Amino acid sequence: MSVFSRSPWIIHYDASSCNGCDIEVLACLTPLYDLERFGIINTGNPKHADIFLVTGGVNSRNEHVVRNIYEQMPDPKVVVAVGICAINGNFFAECYNIRGGIDKVIPVDVYVPGCAARPESIIDGVVQALGILEKKRTEFERNRAVRVVKGSHESL
Repeated sequence: MSVFSRSPWIIHYDASSCNGCDIEVLACLTPLYDLERFGIINTGNPKHADIFLVTGGVNSRNEHVVRNIYEQMPDPKVVVAVGICAINGNFFAECYNIRGGIDKVIPVDVYVPGCAARPESIIDGVVQALGILEKKRTEFERNRAVRVVKGSHESL
């Protein structure tokens, strides 16, 4: 993780779940599992977040909220879909207002299956997300350096 100049921050959003996965996400923050040992900090502000952790399926009421949080996050960013509802809607997929999984609205980098997803699986998914984030940051810095060399400073 040599590219990181600070600890990666994570934002969690419950799209429309039964709260089983949300309870397991909270369990990841307890001393028993201690997600913070990887330097992860939980934040409530998408403008500070690097990793977007989403539980539950997308429905017609929260579709724009999920997209809005994603768009507020600075690049590079990683999205983790936690639980089978976030992956494809699961039991709720047949409901009139469910659009499906999170990938129907925003791109997803890591899928964590389970109903409810176990804390160990969630932590594994977040660690995978850290690796993807590091690759994205390296690519982002490389592209930024190319833009500076070419004289295009408008996006800096």
